[in-house]
Amino acid sequence: MAAIDFLRVHAEGTPHKPALILGDEVVDFSALNGRANKVAHMFTDLDCQPRDRVAIMSFNSIAVFEIPSGLRRTGLIVVPVNYRLRGPEVAYLLNDSGARVVCADAHHVDAVDAARPEVKGDRHYIAISTKKPDGWLSYQELMASASDAPPENSSIGALGASMIYTSGTTGHPKGAWRPSGVSPEYVFQLISTFELSQSDVHLVCGPWYHSAPAAFAAINSALGATSVIQPTFEADRALDLIERHRVTTTFMAPTLLQRLVDAQERHPRDTSSLRALILSAAPCPYALKVRAEAVFGQVLWEAYGATETSFNTILRPEDQLRKPGSCGTAMPGQEIRLVGPDGREVADGEPGVLMVRNPWLAEYYNRPEATGESLHDGFFSVGDVAYRDDEGYYFICDRMVDMIISAGVNIYPAEVEAVLHAHPAVMDAAVIGVPDDQWGESVKAVVQLRSGVRASADELIAFCDQRLAGYKKPRTVDFVDELPRDAAGKLLKRKIREPFWAGMTRRV
Repeated sequence: MAAIDFLRVHAEGTPHKPALILGDEVVDFSALNGRANKVAHMFTDLDCQPRDRVAIMSFNSIAVFEIPSGLRRTGLIVVPVNYRLRGPEVAYLLNDSGARVVCADAHHVDAVDAARPEVKGDRHYIAISTKKPDGWLSYQELMASASDAPPENSSIGALGASMIYTSGTTGHPKGAWRPSGVSPEYVFQLISTFELSQSDVHLVCGPWYHSAPAAFAAINSALGATSVIQPTFEADRALDLIERHRVTTTFMAPTLLQRLVDAQERHPRDTSSLRALILSAAPCPYALKVRAEAVFGQVLWEAYGATETSFNTILRPEDQLRKPGSCGTAMPGQEIRLVGPDGREVADGEPGVLMVRNPWLAEYYNRPEATGESLHDGFFSVGDVAYRDDEGYYFICDRMVDMIISAGVNIYPAEVEAVLHAHPAVMDAAVIGVPDDQWGESVKAVVQLRSGVRASADELIAFCDQRLAGYKKPRTVDFVDELPRDAAGKLLKRKIREPFWAGMTRRV
């Protein structure tokens, strides 16, 4: 299927329909189309060539939607930058990606400036701000002088080419490189699978630099739906936006859903318009799903996937409570294998490394060895372990790197974490393996309690003992004020494990 410029189609068909809403600012499809043209000319005027990379470090904003729309028309590749990175981390990403242009909003100009002494080579720096810092170009000034005419030799990809960096939970992040973007077929497939509609109003509340919130925002734009933008997630504000704009769909990680449910239980808002609340990025505890359905109704969808492999499985609303712990069945266009240590596919009910083949796999930029380690016979794996039941539903056990081996027995932390999340005193939990002279590793739980609630280590261990085989229960429990998660909700277990393995010759 030939590439389609969805934005131009909607600008011609529904020019005055709101495309983006941020606070009191409304940008219709006609205006967004014109601004995308300006972006295309702006980067061309800076002598950018097709396949050059453009890094963007910003909170969710109008600009982070219109810039990729313009890049799509010139064959340039967007590189979202995690806005929690600092100094050397930012410099690493800019050097690794080879970004020719770096854009940053007013909140993150200083973070980029702090990295610049370590950034190799020349590049343009563009401030998306009302003020132009020293050494920066002004986005507003460049846009004001750029033409809004359609660019010549427009190079259109359905969702545009991208290089999205993995979260780096096990080391330096790697760029998941899709220089040709994804096809219209994939866009239409996701629209059909999630039953999305042009009449939808989509709330963008997760961080745009993460692949899934960006993908759903782009899909809704391609569909001609309206997107309501929340710069950063705040639960009460998100509920207010759902009520005010009659939001029908949104995407978020389970950690954000928990905050949303807490806020709705404290102060209910009218969320009756909401029909699809899509979850991904981390397993969602069953107890949280029960609470979410109690306050929002049967609106939960859950998808499993990875930055490198796109979305791979889907669990529909009617299955959320019927299939506890499942991430659903294979989505159309996905081939999934579960492979054992001998390289053969495992039987139903047995855990194996999950491997995926589809037309939309990414590769790691400038890292053929890393790509080769993950890609086998056309199937890609990010190291997740799963099993499949006799109905074809998949259950993620954990990541291979997080698996605990105690006395030669495999223990999957996600299973223990799901039990801990069901305890009424637990706000968040992580389970790790720590050094043990007798068993090699022992199971430790690191727990954040709910505000104003108490629970002892013995109580939590006994709670697990009643629900898990004895070898799986935590042997020790530590309490912390907050667990380290990135803005997308992924638990940073490397940071949790590090103090316990410091100085050891073996690291998990």
